[in-house]
Amino acid sequence: MPWLRLLRPGQWTKNLFVFAGLVFGRKLLDGPSVVAALLGFACFCVISSGIYILNDVHDRNEDRLHPGKRSRPVASGAIAVPSALLAALVLLVAGLGGAAALDTGFALVALCYVGLQAAYTFLLKHVTLVDVIMIGLGFVLRAVAGTVLVHVDLSHWLVLCTFTLCLFMGFSKRRCELTDLAENGGRDAAAHRRTLAEYTPELLNHMTTLTAGIAVVSFMLYATDKRTLDVFGTNYLVYTLPLVVYAIFRFALLVEHGRVDGPTAVLLRDRPFQVALLLWTVAALVIVYKGRDLREWLLALADRPPA
Repeated sequence: MPWLRLLRPGQWTKNLFVFAGLVFGRKLLDGPSVVAALLGFACFCVISSGIYILNDVHDRNEDRLHPGKRSRPVASGAIAVPSALLAALVLLVAGLGGAAALDTGFALVALCYVGLQAAYTFLLKHVTLVDVIMIGLGFVLRAVAGTVLVHVDLSHWLVLCTFTLCLFMGFSKRRCELTDLAENGGRDAAAHRRTLAEYTPELLNHMTTLTAGIAVVSFMLYATDKRTLDVFGTNYLVYTLPLVVYAIFRFALLVEHGRVDGPTAVLLRDRPFQVALLLWTVAALVIVYKGRDLREWLLALADRPPA
């Protein structure tokens, strides 16, 4: 189904960042906020599909040089360029229109996201380092849009953690692309993505190590921040750090062994990563919504005299 593949529904998982404000703002049990977040997620799925189509049209010649991307509907000729452009326009208008109907502030952030992605697609994806930074900013805007929609504040440490974690995944993806396309002395790599001519495995290894480290530290700072303690009533979120570290290490391991096509592929296919993510999600939800009660119960248990 070329049209379904053109929409890239597998990439919609990236829009789950819209729910960050709902979860960490403790509004997951508030019905209107949940409905608003779900509708906001749907708007971003529609918008992101429109952006992906524009990207496929713009990159169709380069995609034909890539062993995996040459089968994309536009690159392969399964869908004509005019039809794809019309679909992109309809999706972008529908997504932004839906965002405007939900909340003006949310719509403005969504519009900024479209502008950011357009700048990336048509210009900045060819600027070394800036290309990955733009990807990270896209995820941050998703998270910010979600917080605006449900009217909560997002911790600056959580924003930093989101940004650096996405940089880690972005540089890891470049590492995978460089490895996959390194066969003809790097010529195919540069033809597919110009920035790959300047990236080296050593540089990308340094970048992934640095960004992963900052992501872990910023998560620790968020978990132990006074504001977090005031909201959750406990610092137990820091005890989920081993799961965070394992997930990052697992992702890095898959990249090193060339068994990953990108973050979405890991999320959808790698069982150990999925288990770690599920365990962290369950633990985080318990701590965010029942952390104060859990802390009081443990303190009472510790103070109970032995039988």
